[in-house]
Amino acid sequence: MTVPLPYRVVDRAVETHDTATLTLEPVRQALRPFAPGQFAMVYAFGVGDIPLSVCAIDGLRLTHTVRAVGAISGALHALRPGASVAVRGPFGTGWQLAGAAGLDLLVVAGGIGLAPLRPLVCEALAAPGRYGRLNVLIGAREPRELLYAAEVGGWPAALTTVDRPDARWRGEVGVVTTLLDRAAFDPPGTAAFICGPEPMIRATAGELVHRGVDPDRIRVSLERTMHCATGHCGHCQLGPLLLCRDGPVVTWARARPLLMVREL
Repeated sequence: MTVPLPYRVVDRAVETHDTATLTLEPVRQALRPFAPGQFAMVYAFGVGDIPLSVCAIDGLRLTHTVRAVGAISGALHALRPGASVAVRGPFGTGWQLAGAAGLDLLVVAGGIGLAPLRPLVCEALAAPGRYGRLNVLIGAREPRELLYAAEVGGWPAALTTVDRPDARWRGEVGVVTTLLDRAAFDPPGTAAFICGPEPMIRATAGELVHRGVDPDRIRVSLERTMHCATGHCGHCQLGPLLLCRDGPVVTWARARPLLMVREL
């Protein structure tokens, strides 16, 4: 859907000091259903729109986690129940979890990268017999930036680490790749899903390939500036890819050679 439809904020949950999760309901017509990994363009009236991944799949509702880092994200973060937004979508490619049936699942998230991976984890947990072992590895800069803390605490397969612990932190310390040694997975029979800062994606995917995971079974979500979300403006170009159309989720086999090219 390229024409924005009106939605209303019906719930706002504070996640961290600068991050909130907004639940939206259609005012009249609803957008087509989203798949985990896809995104919407969410418009703050009078400010502009930005791409936001869906962080939950719940009927006609849309759920987005937004971190206040700029004018548009700050305006969306400040919205309260009853406020109106406009939404376009769904856009982009999804995680394609169905193709991983019978395989061990390795989900690796850095920072707010957990948001688009959350519905994938929920789908896997809802169908335990369909997949092998599930591991969810989560990294954040510091404890106060961990998302969905109460929910993640109930995931039996979740391991968490932070770069900068505070006085109360009793968990792991270090980058998220340090958790790989504690994860239970068979590399040749594993499908991996990675989202987070690009250096973290490079390091994690590279380490998984080194351990024997097939690059075609590693799916990563890449981020570039998106304006139109329809493949016309070219702002999200990465080599031959337009990430709003051909991504944001692509295999590591496809992404790796493109990310190795120095950008001028």
